[in-house]
Amino acid sequence: MPEAAVLIDPVPTMDAEAEVVHPVEIDMVHRTRPEDAFPRNWVRLGHDRFSVGAVLPHDHPFFAPVGDDRHDPLLVAEAMRQAAMLAFHAGYGIPLGYQFLMSGLDYVCHQEHLTVGGAPTEIDVEVFCSDLKWRGGLPAQGRVGWAVHRDGRLAATGMGETRFSTPKAYRRMRGEAAAEGISIPETAPVPPVLAGRARAEDVVLSETGRDGVWELRVDTRHPTLFQRPNDHVPGMLLLEAARQAAWLAVGPAGIVPTEARTRFHRYSEFGSPCWIGAVVLPETAEDTVTVQVTGHQDGEAVFSTILSGPRADG
Repeated sequence: MPEAAVLIDPVPTMDAEAEVVHPVEIDMVHRTRPEDAFPRNWVRLGHDRFSVGAVLPHDHPFFAPVGDDRHDPLLVAEAMRQAAMLAFHAGYGIPLGYQFLMSGLDYVCHQEHLTVGGAPTEIDVEVFCSDLKWRGGLPAQGRVGWAVHRDGRLAATGMGETRFSTPKAYRRMRGEAAAEGISIPETAPVPPVLAGRARAEDVVLSETGRDGVWELRVDTRHPTLFQRPNDHVPGMLLLEAARQAAWLAVGPAGIVPTEARTRFHRYSEFGSPCWIGAVVLPETAEDTVTVQVTGHQDGEAVFSTILSGPRADG
């Protein structure tokens, strides 16, 4: 990612309203399909602290349950990400159309509190904002933390780092990149069962003939991964590629990535191969497997992540 500009720190102008529950408009979480938007309401708990009521669907076609009876950790991570976007839009007044540039995303899920029932799961996502830098009365960058509770029990935690860019500054930063990229894969997907997937349309990797290396398979027609026009590969698609690469590296036993530490180094562009490599790391616990996954494009690092969790076969 390009370096941030020099920032100033004015006294922020904040909405004094507190303890009032607000409904959520779908565009505030950057989704276009209601079934992919998980926050339902929000309330300010403090100056830089918010509570977001959200639901985890029990039958989402892409974020399907893992191990038959637990919510997908990437579904929880996406709910946290959407809660953060909501907090910055609604709580700090960042206009719609601004770009959210996330450089890091870590999470830990406690799967014992994420069982799937026969109906959507209601969760409370606390959003904590810190280290905010301001420009023109709006946050320009900062850190965000999450604490996800279900029925009073801590179900997940997370931490992220993000920057915000005006549409004009973002287009200037992106240079000649087209505002809307289109990518239709020409390569065949890895067999879904080998990547831990049930449907071929959800597989985002193709074979390369090299051990431990796959080619990122980008299909802008995917209804969940591509909600709106985009000029680069979304971070959630890269996280899904990491999950699938980790599953392939582990083998038939698979992995449920209950923990992840991810850093995004630059954008993954359309039209150029992005290579996804995965290496299983030495085990530190008998019931846990850890995989390091990296993405490279045009000789440069795109992202790196370390995924840990139990084997999917129990």
